[in-house]
This record gives sequence, C-alpha cells and structure tokens, in this order.
Amino acid sequence: MRQAVILAAGLGSRLSPSLGLPKPLVPVGGCPLLFWALHGAERAGCEEAVLVLGYCAEQIREFVQTHYTGPLRCRFAYNPAFERQNGLSLLAASASLERVFLLLMADHVVEAAALERMRTRPAPTQGALLLVDSRLERIVDLEDATKVQVRDGRVLEIGKALQRFNAIDTGIFVATMDLLDALEQIAAQHGDAALTDGVRVLAQRGILWAEELGDYFWQDVDTPETYAAAERWAQHGRAKMVGTFSPKFEPS
Repeated sequence: MRQAVILAAGLGSRLSPSLGLPKPLVPVGGCPLLFWALHGAERAGCEEAVLVLGYCAEQIREFVQTHYTGPLRCRFAYNPAFERQNGLSLLAASASLERVFLLLMADHVVEAAALERMRTRPAPTQGALLLVDSRLERIVDLEDATKVQVRDGRVLEIGKALQRFNAIDTGIFVATMDLLDALEQIAAQHGDAALTDGVRVLAQRGILWAEELGDYFWQDVDTPETYAAAERWAQHGRAKMVGTFSPKFEPS
C-alpha cells in the first residue's frame, strides 16, 4: 500500500475557536494534529499522502510545505463544500487515488506503531478494512463516538446512534474504490454524503472487515475534553515524533 489519504477539510468548530488555529494545525505534544496523521502514514510504509483541504486551505498547505520534512510526497486536493459532510472530502480526492489506499483523519491522534502492521498485512481486494477499538471503557466521549457491531471479523452495523455495539470506529481504514463508488451514489441521490454513510453501504454488502487496533492509543480530537486526553498521552512519553517536521516551527 503506497498511498495515504488524510481528510483535513472541516471547520473543527467545536475545538478550533478556543485555540485560535485551524484544527489540523492545533498542536498535541508540540506537534500539529495533521502531522500525527502524516507520521502514521510514514510508519504504515506509505510513500505518498493526499491531503484533502477546505477550511483555511492555503494556510494549512503553506504550513505543510514549509514545515513537513518527512519522507512522504505530499499532494493536495481541495473540497469546496467543506461545510458539508466528510464523505465529500474523500470524493474530492478521487482523481488522485490508487486502487487501495490508507485513509486517515487529520484530527485523530494515533500511536503510530499501530499502523506498522499495514506494511505486511494483505490489503483488501474489495470493500474496506476498519480498525476498531473494543475497549469501550477507555473511550472518552462514548456518546459522540461512531459505534460498530462486529461479528466474526466483519462489521455488521455502524453509526453514532447504534444501541447495540461492541466496538468503536477509530477512523483508520484501508479502503478500495468500492468506498468511492458508494459515496458517489449517495452524493448523487442526496447532494451530500458522510463517510459513515458510504462505509455503512459496504457493511450491508458484507465487504467491510474489522480488525482490532490492539493495545495502542488513539483519540478523536473534537472537544476540549478529548484534546486534553490526547495531550496527556503525548506528554506521558510514549509519543515520539522524529524527522517529521522542522523543530523550529511555530504554529500560527
């Protein structure tokens, strides 16, 4: 798997205003959120990252071009409908995508070692693979989390409103063009599409596989509470960021 796609287009309205930065540039452990995703893509063995931008696109693009010093070749796609749902961001990158790609969220902090398995794991030939976390007691904001019902390695149902679930969606996918096709159909019918809507279609077709994240840290950073949880972990010493960004950067 050579390519990663990182969704970084949204407004981040529940967190960014309080910190004065576009959400992808909010620092956790001294490193912008977006760069945590880039580092994860590096560890997964990717060679290229397609960054989908929207809100404050030029500021974020300039920051990456100036301060990212890692090995990934960075390309950029733009989602003009960034105030809508995030499935449109993935569709905005469709012209740049290869048959199989790693899909990451710019506002998720993930322990990069969790992604190293992608170097040797066989990629799906259809549908998608989702990393899930069954450690429900460790979820900071369970009410807001995207819930998953998993059985025998497959996702049966997915959504925030599920009443019966046994895992949480970590926002880490290995996806194929089947996900793009599902999102295109939804967007054509409704004029909008959430990533979860497209993933749900794959689950209904029986081609959405689940794999446990394992004993690794991850956090969807959406609110001051979840930001604090990510910052505590990053300051604890397990987080290491080497060679990914200029040590002289100043978020602004």
